[in-house]
Amino acid sequence: MKQPLFESRNYKLIIAGIALIALGFILMSGGRSEDPTIFNPEIYNFRRIRLAPFLILLGLGLQVYAILSRSKSKDE
Repeated sequence: MKQPLFESRNYKLIIAGIALIALGFILMSGGRSEDPTIFNPEIYNFRRIRLAPFLILLGLGLQVYAILSRSKSKDE
């Protein structure tokens, strides 16, 4: 019987990383002006410039950790 590639802990971390990345992209969206000739300064607020990219990078870091972390085997 084949061993699974990851343990359930790794899969939970992968799902959490995907959720953080998705939340970051959702928070980054919006800020469009109804009239394209009028500038909307709302696109430069804290949520879109600092929080959303931080969540995306945090999610990517969590993905890397989830993929590279090894489980503590009882055999070792």
